[in-house]
Amino acid sequence: MSDEREDTTRYKVVVNHEEQYSIWPVDRENALGWNDAGKAGTKAECLEYIKEVWTDMRPLSLRKKMEEAAKKP
Repeated sequence: MSDEREDTTRYKVVVNHEEQYSIWPVDRENALGWNDAGKAGTKAECLEYIKEVWTDMRPLSLRKKMEEAAKKP
C-alpha cells in the first residue's frame, strides 16, 4: 500500500527574466525575479502548459547572443 497522497495543491506557472519557466504554489508569494505567466491549475496542467510554451530551453540572453553571432559574416 502506498503512503503517497494525491497532490491537491493549486499551482501557477511563473517565468523569469531569461524566459525560463517553473511552477509555484498559488498561495505563496513568487520567488524574487519570477513573475506570473498567466496559467494556474493542477501540477499536471501547469507542466503541460510549460511543455507547450517553453520550446527553446536556452536562456533569453544566450538566444540573443547566438542570433547576433549568426548575423555576422
